[in-house]
Amino acid sequence: MSNLPETGRTSRVTIRLVVIQILVFSLLLTLGGRLWYLQIRSGDQYTAEAANNHIQQVVAPATRGSILDARGVPLADNETRLVVSASRTDLMKMKDKGKGVLTRLAGILELKPEDVAAKVRLCDAKTPQPCWAGSPYQPIPITDEATTQQALQIRERAEDFPGITAEPTAVRRYAGPGGSNTAQVLGYLSPVTDDEIIKAKDSRSPLLRSDQIGRSGLERQYDTELRGKAGVTRYEVDNLGRVIGKAKSDKAEPGANIVTSVDARVQAIAERELDQAMKDARKEMDRNTGVNYKADAGAVVVMESKTGRIVAMASNPTYDPNAWVGGISAKDYQGLTGKDSNFPLLNRAIQGQAAPGSVFKVISATAAVNAGYSFTNNYNCSSSYSIGGQVFKNFESKGYGPIDLGRALEVSCDTVFYDLAYRQWQKDGGNNPKHPADWFYKTAHQFGLGKQTGIDLPNEVRGRVPDRDWKKNYWKSNKDSWCKQGKKDDDSYAGKIAKENCESGMRMRAGDSVNYSIGQGDTLVTPLQMATIYSAISNGGTLYNPTVGKAIVSPDGKRVEEIKPRAHGKLPFDRKTRDQLDRALAGVATNGSAAWRFGGWPQKQIPMHAKTGTAEVYGKQTTSWFATYTEDYTIVMTISQGGTGSGASGPAVRKIYNALYGADDKGKIDAKKALLPRPEAKLPRIQKDGTIEAQAIPSPPARKEDKEDKEEGAAEKPPGTADSTRKPDDPDSTEKPDGPDSTEKPDPAAAGGQDE
Repeated sequence: MSNLPETGRTSRVTIRLVVIQILVFSLLLTLGGRLWYLQIRSGDQYTAEAANNHIQQVVAPATRGSILDARGVPLADNETRLVVSASRTDLMKMKDKGKGVLTRLAGILELKPEDVAAKVRLCDAKTPQPCWAGSPYQPIPITDEATTQQALQIRERAEDFPGITAEPTAVRRYAGPGGSNTAQVLGYLSPVTDDEIIKAKDSRSPLLRSDQIGRSGLERQYDTELRGKAGVTRYEVDNLGRVIGKAKSDKAEPGANIVTSVDARVQAIAERELDQAMKDARKEMDRNTGVNYKADAGAVVVMESKTGRIVAMASNPTYDPNAWVGGISAKDYQGLTGKDSNFPLLNRAIQGQAAPGSVFKVISATAAVNAGYSFTNNYNCSSSYSIGGQVFKNFESKGYGPIDLGRALEVSCDTVFYDLAYRQWQKDGGNNPKHPADWFYKTAHQFGLGKQTGIDLPNEVRGRVPDRDWKKNYWKSNKDSWCKQGKKDDDSYAGKIAKENCESGMRMRAGDSVNYSIGQGDTLVTPLQMATIYSAISNGGTLYNPTVGKAIVSPDGKRVEEIKPRAHGKLPFDRKTRDQLDRALAGVATNGSAAWRFGGWPQKQIPMHAKTGTAEVYGKQTTSWFATYTEDYTIVMTISQGGTGSGASGPAVRKIYNALYGADDKGKIDAKKALLPRPEAKLPRIQKDGTIEAQAIPSPPARKEDKEDKEEGAAEKPPGTADSTRKPDDPDSTEKPDGPDSTEKPDPAAAGGQDE
């Protein structure tokens, strides 16, 4: 027994009871406070969240609008495919979490079980693709390429495939009417990302996890209009995920249709002729390098001269946009984006940059007139031009004697433009200018170079006008490396150039100015920029924003929003100078550097104007340029590492015009064969139910050359003309000046050699 007195033991028990009471009271007080906070202070918030936890959404994607050509023919629309989907909610209720069902399904679809299982797992930070990023309550697509037999097997054996459906569903289709591709213009779709959902949350067009959005081309440019509004069905579920009721639902609203100015028939021919021109170029020997031309990339633009609307736009190499439908495989993605792919996703018409060569001379001629030199005065077209001991040669050292600016354009005489540029350089102060007028550089900016044309396609590049500001900034960025290389006593061409650039690279030197006057040096342009310029010369001087979209038509056809042509400037010449340029460019096609490509053209009925260009690119073969226009159309083609302008691009451009006007090589015009003798002004007919009436597009006839290739297994011959060989003395080519110090050494990107 304890020796403690009875009162001591009682006291200790009392203390313990008091402590316990305090602890209990504190716990009750804490619990009460927390209940007050949850039910009173934050009651409304948690009530709403609890309600949301019991509402789950199932999204029905809206039918995406179609992209149509100018005649209503679908370029991109939707087709019904048999889509096999799985209900993850149903699968998770099974003992094996649906593993057996998915394994049986894989057998029916001839897929690997692990690939099918991967598609129904939910995406998170640790889960690699493929996985499902949408709502777990929404049917998850397994494949959109199921056959009718596979779908019937699944539906007839429903007891073996609980939670699996096989239903017809609309998916995107790039139809390729008449053999056209139009890949870079149309673009492609891919699933929306979390960042995009967050950014679009409070916008006029919020995104859902199930959405597919445009990634390039028209699919991206007009994504909001094309996408429509998804339908949402809301289900009430219990805490186990079981559906206990149906809440409010919103119906899906289909997207609008986009009518374009593209003519699928002309597009198909433009693509085919560009591809053929590149194949033909690869058969020709480059006399400078001793190997055949690589012709590794090219682009062509067909534009309405009076509106800026795009009739056709092709880029090569190209790809099949259907590769993205239903999700692209890793192998296909690597093939489109890898180092050896040559980047077919690029639209080289708006993203390919190169030195323009002699097609630039219309700008230099205008600059000379604005600087005070007469268009009709005679200037000496000598075989070469010397500046301080440096010799700048004319093409193949040819001389034509005293000629005016018009004739200089016709025969593409470099030395005339060398002389004009050098004289103006001296007037501006030479190496020590104070207030230079810089007519040649200012005029290029006025022609719209160095900035975007404003086309309704994403990711257009600006090109480059290497004026004094650019020259100084470029020198600041590179002077350290130039000076380092120049100190190594390197007597090579590159070493001498580096030393010169280190010491005087910030100056606009004589060599820079004369090279610039013939479209060489550091100038970069895109095919679309040159098409915009030549169409402006054709229409009298108005620079239009090029447009592909022509109208936005609501799904019911009741609302039509026309996309009208818009101008962004005027060319800096008066009517007299414009007419002089116009006559000179007509002379190029009849009596100049392009005459051998337009022999037999019906010049009286359809006056043709042209300018050839062959741009030298440091470290690469020459770039072919061919710029042309009529009263109705402007066509510009370029081929990287393709050779001369008229030699490589000329035949293809001629054949596109033949198709447009129904002309043959003898100058006869057959109106029945003309695809588009005048631009399509009207919109296609809209039916009462909102559908747009499409005119039939026949497949292009097989070419004689194609038939011969199939029979003989040989490479394709130059199409459709007896004069298919490359003229060896094409006068549009430009040559580098003799001597290492005539101009700074351009790096591959700066020299315009990069098409990417």
